[in-house]
Amino acid sequence: MGNMLLQSVAPLGAPPVDLRIKDGRITELGLGLTPQAGEQTIAGHGCIALPGFVDAHAHIDKTLWGMPWQAHCAGPSVLDRIHNERQLLTALALSAEQQSARLIQHMLARGSTHVRTHVDIVPEIGLKHFHGVVATRERYEKSMGMQIVAFPQMGVTSAPGTLALLEEALRTGADVLGGLDPIGIDRDPKGQLDALFNLADRFNVGLDIHLHDGGELGAVTIEMIAERASALSMRSNIVISHGFCLGSVPPARLETLVTHLRELDIAIMTHGPSGGLPSPPVRHLHEQGIRVFSGSDGVRDAWGPLNTGDMLERAYLVAYINGFRDDAGLELALTMATSAGAEVMGLADYGLTSGCKADVVLVEAQTLAECVVAHPARKLVIKAGEVVARDGQCLLA
Repeated sequence: MGNMLLQSVAPLGAPPVDLRIKDGRITELGLGLTPQAGEQTIAGHGCIALPGFVDAHAHIDKTLWGMPWQAHCAGPSVLDRIHNERQLLTALALSAEQQSARLIQHMLARGSTHVRTHVDIVPEIGLKHFHGVVATRERYEKSMGMQIVAFPQMGVTSAPGTLALLEEALRTGADVLGGLDPIGIDRDPKGQLDALFNLADRFNVGLDIHLHDGGELGAVTIEMIAERASALSMRSNIVISHGFCLGSVPPARLETLVTHLRELDIAIMTHGPSGGLPSPPVRHLHEQGIRVFSGSDGVRDAWGPLNTGDMLERAYLVAYINGFRDDAGLELALTMATSAGAEVMGLADYGLTSGCKADVVLVEAQTLAECVVAHPARKLVIKAGEVVARDGQCLLA
């Protein structure tokens, strides 16, 4: 790992200082630090220094990034998109290893240094995607921190053989267990949730459950998740991703759900959904003590072409969807793309203080709010003390 001195950078928008990195960690921050022998010196020109972005909800195994343009042709429902995706990926003979590597390089160029990715595990492809992403994780282990979620994209009880595949994935390197709409997809909430919680308890892993079901269907699902989390003492180890119902239930109903989420420290992921889908009320949840964070979701895949894998742009979109115009709201959206995701992933020594791992992104802006609003190209991206991207271009072979 290289040693370097970043001169004149503004950590999280604070007054500019020099920042010293040694053996992959931040060791010193101060004014007028003297360069040491063998130390690379980089002028920061007063740029804001941010910790590496955390894309804590992605699907890197099935991105179409770098492939010829595919016109979007899926129907509007979740099931429509699932079935269209299976047909398209089969026709393209997509390589999960190649595609995930392409997207990792793009994410690095945009400043993400950690990703939690949900990897499809369905009977018709078995663990093919999982093994491809594991290979990518090993290849880029020094450049991108990665957690793999074993994700049952076709459901659990409605897709025989899935549960055994999920168990095998947990045995061979998956970090987290996923789930998907126990009512809307499986139409068997008790069966899916009992099976998933039993498996998570046996392997002592967290759960990250996609919940697209809106209104009362989603609300009931949250209550069933909370009931099982409480019974198994799984506090702080559950994520509900999307949680559209939190933006579509009446206020009184929302508050009962907020109580469950807060008591069990269940975190909520939202990517700022488009197309009129209800968004969880981010500011309200945050003010009520609920952990909220963000991720890219699917990047230019069969579900849609709009997501770009840029977490600073994602913060902008979360702010846009939630109507954040004040600096506090814009900064909350940035936190959702950085430290909030890091907390959910359990990242140790994350941040920009002495002793933290040296994952640093330099952005040309005056304030944190402007970073979100303008989301300019990343001037420099450092991972574990090594420069991995400059001026929006990944430097890795």
